[in-house]
Amino acid sequence: MTFAQLGLFDPLLRTLDRLEYTFPTAVQAEAIPAILKGRDLMAAAQTGTGKTAGFALPLLHKLVHEGPRVASNGTRSLILVPTRELAEQVLQSFIRYGEDLPLRSYAVYGGVSINPQMMALRKGMDVLVATPGRLLDLYRHNAVTFGQLQVLVLDEADRMLDLGFADELQQLFSALPRKRQTLLFSATFSDAIRNLGKDLLKDPVSIEVSPRNAAANTVTQSLIAVDKKRKTELFMHLLAERKWGQVLVFAKTRNAVDLLVETLQANSITADAIHGDRPQPARLRALARFKAAEVQVLVATDVAARGLDIDALPHVVNFDLPIVAEDYVHRIGRTGRAGATGEAVSLVSADEIEQLAAIETLINQTLRRQDEPNFTPTHRVPVTTPGGHVVKKPKKPKKPKTATGKRNAKIHLGNWFDES
Repeated sequence: MTFAQLGLFDPLLRTLDRLEYTFPTAVQAEAIPAILKGRDLMAAAQTGTGKTAGFALPLLHKLVHEGPRVASNGTRSLILVPTRELAEQVLQSFIRYGEDLPLRSYAVYGGVSINPQMMALRKGMDVLVATPGRLLDLYRHNAVTFGQLQVLVLDEADRMLDLGFADELQQLFSALPRKRQTLLFSATFSDAIRNLGKDLLKDPVSIEVSPRNAAANTVTQSLIAVDKKRKTELFMHLLAERKWGQVLVFAKTRNAVDLLVETLQANSITADAIHGDRPQPARLRALARFKAAEVQVLVATDVAARGLDIDALPHVVNFDLPIVAEDYVHRIGRTGRAGATGEAVSLVSADEIEQLAAIETLINQTLRRQDEPNFTPTHRVPVTTPGGHVVKKPKKPKKPKTATGKRNAKIHLGNWFDES
């Protein structure tokens, strides 16, 4: 099947030829015709399978052919995303695919001044990519209106509909017109999220082109057990011993990110950081430097777990396991994209066994364990079964009771004798 057979019009097809997009991926082949027909959609697919093009291409087609010209402060399509980095990436995809089309696209998110965003929205936007909090602020300032909205897209919908975004989303949904097309895209959907999503959709087409919550089979996954206090030492050893090139590293906290970056830089290794405490320009600059291969190691919290598209990234390292098991799938999905191979290595300490069990249960496989000489942990990481459950140590046999009814009881001989 070709993109022309999916029903896209010539200007988009010429752009796809220029970008060397030869054949649609599985999710694109199923999603594009459904969206062009105006159907609501719930689509689940592994990371790196082209979900963004799966909704961007048909949206651009529809916006050119349907609806009036966008009014001042209005928008015709709204794409909600969970992070600033993903907002920028989705925007760049729309700009790239629609460079020959008479459409305006823009992204709004927090961490930067709101005033330039308010000024830009006065022109009206055919495509608006937004994080929920900043979009609500703009709506309350009357800087954006939804009267012309035709399509709502929730990208990374599992996180967008998570409890952390529930209040913002409910306020936004109440402001949107009921007559609209709604599309939900994500790599992972829990049953609860699927049920909630169904309440937003009207007779949706359901697409699931890969096993639910599965990582791409092009990614080799493994773990190395190590004591928590030796994780930095182990990572430095692996970086040198295995001659890794570019590496994306995920840590649990902002402090852990900064400490690892400082250690790397002190050892003359180019490194940069992405986390919530860094200003947005610094985060974008760090990502740009990493993509340009000016930085060997990019260390990040889970703000970078979703949506970052880095060409031919060979290695992802989980310095710490994520608290939310689904984030593991998104983290390792930064490698092995678009059919390329990749490696994901997790450094696991004994206090992370519950997170490990949850991850292995989610992906329905047990991570292959590697032993690294000289880093055998003193605190054992328990073995897990294929279902991801912890294999508990057998209980020690109870010692027999003495005649007094107490185990190992000492016989009291009076105060004339000491304990020896």
